[in-house]
Amino acid sequence: MINPEIFREYDIRGIADRDLTPPVIEALGRAFAAYVQPKGIGAVTVGYDARVSSARLCENIVQGLTTGGLNVTIIGLCPTPTLYFSLYHLKQGAGVMITGSHNPSEFNGFKLCVGKETIYGEEIQKIKQIMMDGSVDVGQRSSHGAGGSISHRPLLPDYIHHLTTLFTSNKGPRLRVVLDAGNGTAGLAAPEIIRAMGCEVIELFSEPDGRFPNHHPDPTIPKNLATLIETVRTRKADIGIAFDGDSDRIGVVDEKGSILWGDQLMVIFSRDILRERPGAVFVSEVKCSQVMYDDIRSHGGNAIMWKTGHSLIKAKMKEVHAAMAGEMSGHLFFADRYFGYDDAIYAACRIVEILKKLKTSQGTAASLSNLLADLPKTFNTPEIRFDCPDAIKFKVVGKAQEIFSQGNGLPQKPKEVITVDGVRAIFDKGWGLIRASNTQPALVMRFEAKDPASLASIQSMMEQEVRTIISGLNP
Repeated sequence: MINPEIFREYDIRGIADRDLTPPVIEALGRAFAAYVQPKGIGAVTVGYDARVSSARLCENIVQGLTTGGLNVTIIGLCPTPTLYFSLYHLKQGAGVMITGSHNPSEFNGFKLCVGKETIYGEEIQKIKQIMMDGSVDVGQRSSHGAGGSISHRPLLPDYIHHLTTLFTSNKGPRLRVVLDAGNGTAGLAAPEIIRAMGCEVIELFSEPDGRFPNHHPDPTIPKNLATLIETVRTRKADIGIAFDGDSDRIGVVDEKGSILWGDQLMVIFSRDILRERPGAVFVSEVKCSQVMYDDIRSHGGNAIMWKTGHSLIKAKMKEVHAAMAGEMSGHLFFADRYFGYDDAIYAACRIVEILKKLKTSQGTAASLSNLLADLPKTFNTPEIRFDCPDAIKFKVVGKAQEIFSQGNGLPQKPKEVITVDGVRAIFDKGWGLIRASNTQPALVMRFEAKDPASLASIQSMMEQEVRTIISGLNP
């Protein structure tokens, strides 16, 4: 009855009424209880996003958690960062967020937290093993509330109050800000908080609607930002901000309607942090621009390149005591002045705060695009996905590491090869990346160079090597 594919690298996810059935989710609740109780944890907070299936999944997992002996506090419909906030504010010991994040509306899933951390990788596989080994009977239907207790504590007002108090100053020019919640959960909190910062807020799709009738809630896809971009331009706004379905990823457009990607936002935030914290450490992923790493270092920061994946980035961030971390996908983690988890609403407050300071110091003609005007011009590709069976994708990457590290027979020999996550080959005029996707049967590639010809040359060479490797492994 359990589809093993629901156990992903970072969460548990599947089709709501096919994979995530009531018996399976109740069993998941009992398995999670069995997983956390040996750690001395007896209480858990549970929140859920706006998807049509989320309230039902909440009822199912709460039944399993209480049957397993945990005391449950239901914090209700909220952004994922509110669930993370509960781990600090309520100190229950564990948390469950029911969310499909940016996935299509028929999907849903669970982010599981222990202590103040989201579990991933092998720890999720331990939950799977508990469910699969027969110690939790998937077919068992329990009496609601047996074992542990259930209480209701809407936490969204506390979360909004906390962020509002962090950004109390209304000084400086009154900004015009367009917020696109994408019918996800950000509309429950972001407009109120940004207005409290003294801004005029123009709302787009703030009403939570799990069918996502206006556009898909993924701010990394340009077509999903079309209405935001048009509104920023026509209303002559200072900035546009978009959120994914559960509000842990941010998308930003400047006053011209140009999209600022995750690594560009990292440049803006790192410069601001380094003014107050010289030498601060920043963590980001292998897909990010070399310009970002160079800029952080040129401003006196310590830039660390790490593996792709928000849970992996967050773990590395804590290990090296970084002030901030971020990904191209818009997951941004602030330990500087905050808790260190990915919170797109908090990130929105920080970018608005920076823009207000800029206009105060340089005049109202100053703009968000000014903040990146001095960066070197580069040419790059979006993420390119090559279909590649799970059975061989890591073998392909291993062979690519060997080929590019040796450099024998290549039209261009890399001057440096970084293998922290796949292979990032650095050449005189650019770089290319080949890595295995953590979540799909695919390879992920990305390229950047100083000019279009160098970009085309690096991309062509590395893609050809991948084709040759795959052909050799799939005779």
